[in-house]
Amino acid sequence: MSFSSRLKQLPLSSLPFADAASEGLPMGELLRLSLFQVSVGMATVMLLGTLNRVMIVELSVPATIVAVMIALPVLIAPFRTLLGFRSDTYRSAIGWKRIPYLWFGSLWQMGGLAVMPFALLVLSGQQAVGPSWAGEVLAAIAFLMTGLGLHMTQTAGLALATDRADPDTRPRVVALLYVMFLLGMGLSAIIVGFLLRDFTELGLVKVVQGAAMVGIILNLIALWKQEKMAPMTKAERAAPRPRFREAWADLMQGGEAGRLLAVVFLGTMAFNMQDVLLEPYGGEVLGLSVAATTTLTAIWAVGALTGFVLSGRLLTQGRNPYRLAALGVLVGIAAFSVVVFAAPVQSTAMFFAGAGLIGLGSGIFAVSTLTAAMNMPARGLAGHGLALGAWGAAQATAAGLSIAFGGALRDGVNAMATSGAWGEVLDSTATGYTFVYHTEIVLLFVTLAVLGPLVRHVKLTPDTNPQGSARIGLADFPT
Repeated sequence: MSFSSRLKQLPLSSLPFADAASEGLPMGELLRLSLFQVSVGMATVMLLGTLNRVMIVELSVPATIVAVMIALPVLIAPFRTLLGFRSDTYRSAIGWKRIPYLWFGSLWQMGGLAVMPFALLVLSGQQAVGPSWAGEVLAAIAFLMTGLGLHMTQTAGLALATDRADPDTRPRVVALLYVMFLLGMGLSAIIVGFLLRDFTELGLVKVVQGAAMVGIILNLIALWKQEKMAPMTKAERAAPRPRFREAWADLMQGGEAGRLLAVVFLGTMAFNMQDVLLEPYGGEVLGLSVAATTTLTAIWAVGALTGFVLSGRLLTQGRNPYRLAALGVLVGIAAFSVVVFAAPVQSTAMFFAGAGLIGLGSGIFAVSTLTAAMNMPARGLAGHGLALGAWGAAQATAAGLSIAFGGALRDGVNAMATSGAWGEVLDSTATGYTFVYHTEIVLLFVTLAVLGPLVRHVKLTPDTNPQGSARIGLADFPT
């Protein structure tokens, strides 16, 4: 029997994410809705990957200016909370709440990418008229527009998926959407890299503006007929809407949501500061080759995958997600300790083991905190949009800041150490790296302290967990 024949005989339930569909959100509509994540992934690759390299290498823009431009979308991340709240309380004549924000987010994203290549060409010095600062201003506006559209689209899209999905399938829906985000990043990176293999200014304009058009088309397909029309009277639309301050206070009532956001922020900071330092540490301090350090990503991924599976199985057995998150933090503390000790003993095995443990700890922490967040029901004035916006704001802001702080700390400490100001013992390139890793260990201990009071809030049992008897598969992997 051929492979295709065997594939056709597989039951639908055995396919990845088959159990993410529900009566309120059928599989066809779910897959179509997930296209907005492909669009967001493509825009993310353009901002953080393609344009980053093009500005520095091909256009010879100073790295400091590039870093500032890349940081602008991160600065908008905290506004995801407000955007989510506005989509919760928006009142249109036809009753839509999420679709208008999805649509206008798509327009902002397209507009930013549409003007981006021209702004970058002006920034690189190819300017005939106008003030000398026009390039910086135009590029900043383009990055802000794209970042605003990206955050608005993703927040409203996730809130719409959460509204439509059943409570039992909601975590799997969010997982599917995140996989589509990764798929969008991967495919767009390959395609854009192929199209820009022979760089020209005209080619840059075509590729970036083509990405803008593809993004708006994907989002239009995604939002089509995803929200039912429920016409509202003029009096209903004129009624006063709740204030953001009141809704935020409602979400923070009891302290659980606020403490969880603090845990997510601190934990993300602690696990992500090493993102841009782990491979240079292996090459500069341990003398590893490029090929050897490249395998770190695979080792980290295996560790994270193990953490996903382990924590998923434990959660289905009724384990407290906050206790499991604490386990992930403890694994992270051990992981960074192993990485630190790899330098003085010059042990490559310890270094690779530490990288795998970092992935394991971050995987357990991510699964557990995401499960806790998804189990927090919307109540009172606080809807799904506000909760998801707050989650995304905490995670995105911490991820962006942690990478910047990690690089800055490493450079600053290394400059002091190698100058001899701290003595002969610390006069080494390893000092800056180990300082960052020790800082991450301290942050993990702080995360553990903040996490402690949450343990008493949630106590899952197999009887209260609707998925308690189900196997954990690919669809259960979180962000």
